Amino acid sequence: MDGMQICSWIWAVFCVVWVISAFKNKPIQQQESVSSRLSYMSLVAVGFYVVFSVGTVQPWMRVHLFPASRAVEILGVVMTAAGIGFAFWARAYLGGNWSGTVTVKVGHELVRTGPYRWVRHPIYTGLILALLGTALERRQVRGLIAVVLVYIGFKMKSKIEEHTMTNTFGAEYTDYSRTTGAIVPKLRF
Repeated sequence: MDGMQICSWIWAVFCVVWVISAFKNKPIQQQESVSSRLSYMSLVAVGFYVVFSVGTVQPWMRVHLFPASRAVEILGVVMTAAGIGFAFWARAYLGGNWSGTVTVKVGHELVRTGPYRWVRHPIYTGLILALLGTALERRQVRGLIAVVLVYIGFKMKSKIEEHTMTNTFGAEYTDYSRTTGAIVPKLRF
């Protein structure tokens, strides 16, 4: 089994676990509109399609950025697994507050522990790290394109979430935003 197959299996496990865990959530109090969701999900979906599609992307997107090597293969697999692991950890800490859409749950709590100590959106951080690892393993231009598209999509979604969380938690969330990075941890000296 090569590195790309291993990365694909890691992503498949992620999808199965993510779908199963989606059934353990609190009831929804407030939810974003479909048009809001489509604004960022289209970029995320295209990004994942680009990196995982087989033979349907443009030839220029399949241009190799660097030659294959065992070190790059291992690094790509490790980054993919680490990113998915980080996303799982964040999802576990979020518990019933989690949703695939921007929502406020009944009894919603502001989680600031675990991976949420370092970033406000650690699930996105983990998924971007995992996708970066998979893109590294893919070694093609399309991997970079995919990472950029997914990052932009998650950045758009995080802005919508920031607005919703500020409206829900007020000064507590504003303070949290000031001290904690959104997708990339803030450097503290």
